[in-house]
Amino acid sequence: MSFLEKHGKIERNVSLLFVFSLVAVLIGGIVEIAPLFYVKNTIEKVEGMRPYTPLELAGRDIYIREGCYVCHSQMIRPFRDEVERYGHYSLAAESMYDHPFQWGSKRTGPDLARVGGRYSDEWHVQHMINPQSVVPESIMPSYAFLASADLAKSNIAAHLKANKMVGVPYTEAMIENALADLEAQANPDADTSGLEERYAKISIRDFDGNPAKVTEMDALVAYLQMLGTLVDLKAYQQNENLR
Repeated sequence: MSFLEKHGKIERNVSLLFVFSLVAVLIGGIVEIAPLFYVKNTIEKVEGMRPYTPLELAGRDIYIREGCYVCHSQMIRPFRDEVERYGHYSLAAESMYDHPFQWGSKRTGPDLARVGGRYSDEWHVQHMINPQSVVPESIMPSYAFLASADLAKSNIAAHLKANKMVGVPYTEAMIENALADLEAQANPDADTSGLEERYAKISIRDFDGNPAKVTEMDALVAYLQMLGTLVDLKAYQQNENLR
């Protein structure tokens, strides 16, 4: 009996096809998963990564709540066209504190993995209020209500505590000062010494242009402005070249 005849016999027998398919999947799964139990860390650590500040974390919640991830991925793949357009390819460590992470390849709009610092706060605010005023061909809807919506802050400490439970290294001091840190980051006139000690590479300013209150726009812009800015990619590339 030839190989094709044997293969045809398997294809016509539902039970045999199921058994062999299951065996193939199990072997493939073991080959991919088993090695992970024998390495100390599946994510290569890089300098500069830190947990989100309370304000950035609140902004990330708004980003997810409004479905921004549906049109914007946060994963630059190591292909020449993507790297030339968006910047250095994404590192796994850059999403190590994301629950859930925003990796993917679905892009109705551009990838946002390295959008931090590319545009001014004013640009982001205007883009949220009237996307077509800054990108005429955009099909993005308006999120103008974010500029007038007070940011819900009362549960921010509990949010940090929940993230700590799943592995994000928030300290007790970060959790205890979560509300004060959130308000201080959006107020350049506040005492931010403790905030800067707890979180490195942090931007402190009124993000939405309205210093009278902390809005959802403040939080979202703070989150967008830090994306891709924590890791020193030049130093990372130098270390990579030395290996």
